[in-house]
Amino acid sequence: MLTFLTVRGPFRGPTGYDHHTREFVRALLALGVTVELQDLEMWSPAKLAAHMRDPVFEALSKPCNSRTVLHFSMPHQVVSAPGKVNANFTTFEADRVHPDWVKANWNHDLVIVPSQSSKSAWVKSGLPEHRIRICGYGVDALAFSGAAEPLEFSGAEPNQYRVRFLNVSEMSARKNLAGLLEAWMRATSPADDAVLILKLGCYDRGAKERFEKLIETIEMKLHKRLAEAAPLIVTSQLLSDADMPRLYAAATHYISMSHGEGWDLPMMEAAASGLRLIAPAHSAYLAYLDSSVATLIRSEEVPVVFEGDAATAKLFTGARWWQPDLEEAIQYIRAAIEGRDQCRAFPRDRILSQFTWEQAARRLVGILEEFEALKEKVRPFLSRINPGPRPAS
Repeated sequence: MLTFLTVRGPFRGPTGYDHHTREFVRALLALGVTVELQDLEMWSPAKLAAHMRDPVFEALSKPCNSRTVLHFSMPHQVVSAPGKVNANFTTFEADRVHPDWVKANWNHDLVIVPSQSSKSAWVKSGLPEHRIRICGYGVDALAFSGAAEPLEFSGAEPNQYRVRFLNVSEMSARKNLAGLLEAWMRATSPADDAVLILKLGCYDRGAKERFEKLIETIEMKLHKRLAEAAPLIVTSQLLSDADMPRLYAAATHYISMSHGEGWDLPMMEAAASGLRLIAPAHSAYLAYLDSSVATLIRSEEVPVVFEGDAATAKLFTGARWWQPDLEEAIQYIRAAIEGRDQCRAFPRDRILSQFTWEQAARRLVGILEEFEALKEKVRPFLSRINPGPRPAS
């Protein structure tokens, strides 16, 4: 039984990795696992204010007698602990992984990914299948019950609109905000009883300026001003885990035009909150959605075009990701506004029956126990072929 575990990953910030590190740790603690939590400070300069952090995580710094270190990080950030099982929980959002990352993942015992899409990318890129395990993410059924008080927005009142779309994204080429905004501007007018709420993560310098430039570029392309579409509310407000359910409570629909996802926790949290979903039919979305519970946008594989950070762009060299069909997205936005999307079942029941954090943590524990047992079996063999220094005579 996995009793002690060292976890190394970001947990003090607002990013997706911070979020799923915290949620896995919460679930592991609930299962009775003693956790030593080490912060991956290099992850991002963006941090939640002290009053927005759950103090339980700050109390987990005491070393424990663990046999396994679980790293929530990119492969090159893993610092393996000698003599222990070192597992890296990571992902990738395109059809293949850069050779440098594949090489880095040879330096530890195990790679864990959240979806078959990510696993396929790693295997296609040369990492043996037997070194990879799948463990999907989860959702907090109690927090995302749809019962939260809707979040208030400074200077805006989204509740006055009957149809309220939500998207939660970092300012990143992969999130395809250009496609989302173009679809919105083409599909809507000020006469529509609808609003798009964009929770924009601006975690690096110049992100807000790039977003403003993006809007200008789309306006020039369409010869249409943003003010000539239905309203857009943009907020970059940092929210604690406890406040995130209030964001979903302010919406009726969740929409994504992403080029690729390892999982997309906001989409799943939106599903648990009772929102109707519009999602691209690709990558990890297909691990927990189908056309019976979501409106799926036809998508095709295309070469990655990545503008911005050179180091991130390098990782996608030679890869392909997915382009959601813009015309379909426009049709689906119109259908939602006009009330023609009511035939599909809500995805909440499926998500809460198959994808809770408790279930995810139990899968994770099973994977780590498997590799702890395997390491114990081979340890005597390793000591015979590498007995270490001889004692002094």
